[in-house]
Amino acid sequence: MRLPRLGVTLGDPAGVGPEIVLKAFSQPGLLPAAEYTLFGSRQLLQEEQRRLGLQLRLGNLIFAENEEGSLALLDLGEPSGSWRRGESSAACGGVSFRYFEKAVDEARKGRLEAVVTAPISKQSWHMAGFSWRGHTEYLNSFFSGAIMTFWSDRMRVALLSHHLPLQEALGLVKADILHRFFMHLHECLEKAEQTGLELIVAGLNPHAGEGGVLGKEEEREIRPAVERAKADGLKISGPWPPDVVFRQALDRPDLMAVALYHDQGLIAFKLVAFETGVNVSLGLPFIRTSPDHGTAFDIVGLGKADPESLRQALRLGRRLAAAPLQFRP
Repeated sequence: MRLPRLGVTLGDPAGVGPEIVLKAFSQPGLLPAAEYTLFGSRQLLQEEQRRLGLQLRLGNLIFAENEEGSLALLDLGEPSGSWRRGESSAACGGVSFRYFEKAVDEARKGRLEAVVTAPISKQSWHMAGFSWRGHTEYLNSFFSGAIMTFWSDRMRVALLSHHLPLQEALGLVKADILHRFFMHLHECLEKAEQTGLELIVAGLNPHAGEGGVLGKEEEREIRPAVERAKADGLKISGPWPPDVVFRQALDRPDLMAVALYHDQGLIAFKLVAFETGVNVSLGLPFIRTSPDHGTAFDIVGLGKADPESLRQALRLGRRLAAAPLQFRP
């Protein structure tokens, strides 16, 4: 039986992406067997190998449980223009986008079952002239309704909105928008064979509005959307006070917390799973995962970057990619 095909992007060359990719694949015995293709730069990887004293081999390799897979490199070049490690730049924004764009194109053509992305700098993308605020927003340009979720052994979180200024994100807390989101999230989870999950929805205001005393959104927008989704057959509850909803979801594999804006969910998630969390984009005809951290410009070049979150992203991407037909629209 053919192994799943996974594309792995190198991320921003000025960040920790090259380091964590090199660390992860220099120990293939810790990864599941697959046909991996790196989308990046041979020169950048060779420079990182010399810095870290590690060796990256291409071709057929032995992965976890003595299974044979392969690792290939698609050399897409290095940044053209002025740039420095640990800093945002148009040069690095342009090349990191090129790595991701090519991997997504291969997946859209059916040549990859999953894409695993090392971190990019949103500021660098902006400096390079791209309008997308991140990976998920670019994917949304092809697949309307891509959902940003975060998975770990201890907690799962779905985000109503992605990389938006808070004022814009709050404008999406409307009953109709919420109901459509709950139904689409449920459908995506069913396709990912995550059946039986209950959604628990965070409120927006302190104490979930305290019956309208501390805010009206819970009673006007959130609760009606939850009740409508429940009437449609979903296992869903809320709105719960935001300061306790993630505690409810902790160590409960049968629950997924729904956060109403980016940091409401990510602060809690990264507190318990920063080293092992995985960003999973749902609602695509292929799998997309990534580490739950960013470019970590502050530690670039120190050899301190932990590759475990990337390893977890590779493992989860490989597991979900084992049944790729589940993700076709």
